[in-house]
Amino acid sequence: MYGHVEKLAEEIQKGAASVEGVEAKLWQVPETLSEEILGKMSAPPKSDVPVITPNDLAEADGFVFGFPTRFGMMSAQFKAFLDATGGLWRTQQLAGKPAGIFYSTGSQGGGQETTALTAITQLVHHGMIFVPIGYTFGAGMFEMEQVKGGSPYGAGTYAGDGSRMPSELEFAQAFHQGKYIAGITKKLKAAA
Repeated sequence: MYGHVEKLAEEIQKGAASVEGVEAKLWQVPETLSEEILGKMSAPPKSDVPVITPNDLAEADGFVFGFPTRFGMMSAQFKAFLDATGGLWRTQQLAGKPAGIFYSTGSQGGGQETTALTAITQLVHHGMIFVPIGYTFGAGMFEMEQVKGGSPYGAGTYAGDGSRMPSELEFAQAFHQGKYIAGITKKLKAAA
């Protein structure tokens, strides 16, 4: 809504594109809130990132899904999009494809890990392979001197009231996640 997920997604895309032979695309899910409601929430205009359809997923070799957190779970917009993937689920067109997740929460207690845990169920039903970053980001995972989102599940940021943008450390973790998952996706595709 306020651009936090998109900013992290841009870094993830850069990380993925840094792997030779990998093309990474940014998409956004359809908005479910009316313009009137978005206006009352002081949401800025949507970016020009293309809106994805469920069938677009079938063309990809792997995914890194990002979403804001609402009450400890992915936003309703993203859940509505995944609910529309029943045809892909029925034919298991996403089975065996690697997928990671990243997120933005309003606070440190806002659901960084619960959002990840509840999102994994969507991947499991599609037969996707969940690819967490674990502690592969190294020392950045143990940073205690500054506020940093993210976890072994994936990159993340804290948005606060919407005015805090991702830090350089959070951007670095997002870049790492993109590069890490792109490398795994490339290896899996080559082995197929």
